Amino acid sequence: MATPAINHSVPRHEHNAPILIVPPPQRPSLLGWLRHLRRNAGLRAIAIAIAVVLWIFVNAGQHGSLETFMVPILYRGLPPGFLITNQHPDNVHVQISGPRTLLSLIDPARLSLKIDLTNAGIGQMQFGITPESFAVPRGTDVTSLTPSQVTLDVDRIVERNVPVKLTLSGAVATGYEVKGASVTPATVTIKGPSKDVARIDAVATEPLAIDKATADDVGTVDLAALPGMVRLETEAVTANVSVGPILVEKQFRLIQVMIRNSAYRSRIVPSRVSLTLHGPVLTLAKLDPKGIAYVDADSVPPGFYDLPVQLNLPDGVELVKQTPEQVRLIVYHQKLGAN
Repeated sequence: MATPAINHSVPRHEHNAPILIVPPPQRPSLLGWLRHLRRNAGLRAIAIAIAVVLWIFVNAGQHGSLETFMVPILYRGLPPGFLITNQHPDNVHVQISGPRTLLSLIDPARLSLKIDLTNAGIGQMQFGITPESFAVPRGTDVTSLTPSQVTLDVDRIVERNVPVKLTLSGAVATGYEVKGASVTPATVTIKGPSKDVARIDAVATEPLAIDKATADDVGTVDLAALPGMVRLETEAVTANVSVGPILVEKQFRLIQVMIRNSAYRSRIVPSRVSLTLHGPVLTLAKLDPKGIAYVDADSVPPGFYDLPVQLNLPDGVELVKQTPEQVRLIVYHQKLGAN
């Protein structure tokens, strides 16, 4: 068998491409590094400053912080015809701890506390406020609540008619008095919580001035405000005040009885009477009793006559009692003016 021939020729590179000789890597010198750092020193300083600021911001935001939020309380579902009668909070102060970045995202309006009053009845109700009442972001905690409890007094709204009481201020003129006072309408309707309405027996008016009044007065007067949550259906009424002189009785003793229109000499037995008169106190205080009692002897001939005593009284003055009721008139035959 023939032995194959061995080709000892050197193989050539395909397409006769040149051979690239790569020199071995050289270790950079210390001087080269310094030159490279010096070439971008400004940009590197800015980048380092930004990194530091971001690091501080992120780490500071992750540390625990405290912030207090004023969260509104919403009272929902109160049945018709009922109302809350006591002072109750409209907000709750909620203190929350957590990262500052998360606390800054909390909206107090979205944390609103809703209290359901659907089953409310007459009486007192209490509602506890707990951290679980608020949906705070994950990573934050509710640390304190003020108040931690809400107390509500609930009552039913009722209506009631009560009388109106007229209130007067000042004093009428001397010698006068208030004869009567009334209002129209005489009753008004009040509306409010049943407990408060039950305690009101009458509604007073605002003071009506009657200083130095000597005559009747008619006018509109406002009703005084009611306590608590009770309200008036009517705000004013018409007042009618009757003012008149003070009437009294006064005695006049031993008043001389005069003889009028006599053509003859005459006399009266007894010559004096006592009177009890009724009338205005000012009129009676000024009344001069002289000449108020008399008998009329006009056209009376001589003789003896039992006659009633006539009185000349001012307007508004009346006789209550007279003693004696009659007197004797003695008429003589001698005419007046004759010797």
